[in-house]
Amino acid sequence: MTTKYIRIVGGQYRRTPIAVIDTAGLRPTPDRVRETLFNWLHYFWDGDFAGKSVLDLFAGSGALGFEAASRGVAHVQMVERDKAALAALRAVRDKLGASQIRIHAGDAMEVLRRMDASRYDLVLLDPPFNQGWLERVAPLLPGVLAEDALVYVESEAELPQDVLAAPQFEMLRKDRAGAVHYALLRFAAMQK
Repeated sequence: MTTKYIRIVGGQYRRTPIAVIDTAGLRPTPDRVRETLFNWLHYFWDGDFAGKSVLDLFAGSGALGFEAASRGVAHVQMVERDKAALAALRAVRDKLGASQIRIHAGDAMEVLRRMDASRYDLVLLDPPFNQGWLERVAPLLPGVLAEDALVYVESEAELPQDVLAAPQFEMLRKDRAGAVHYALLRFAAMQK
């Protein structure tokens, strides 16, 4: 079996290879899509990644979370339940000496339900396709989002209007690359 690799496309860890393990549902975000996402983030954050906190809820290969760390965010919390993927994530983190990355072994729903007072400036949602994850996760997101937080979503179809619905979420950008639809939304906390 041949090991596949992707590379971090920007920032201080640029060109670092990430091994992509062969496990069901794992499909790393393509380079071009990651580059587009981080260009969008650069625009909406005025180029200031420092001090930002990121939750990578379905880490998989870690491509999105490692990319965020490479760009200088203060904290990345990765969540993954596959044991082989967890080992690969820890190996890359340790190789990079990336102390701003924490890796949690567990199910995304359980992590969201048990989350403490942590609030994130960006939540990365790239779940396995065709398993209904977005519909299950969406109602729990407001509990972990900072004011004006951003949510990045990848899905197998255009994002359904009712999944991350207005008025709490504003669509900022969306695009498609092959069979992958992706979007960036802004969270607006409900005013009391």
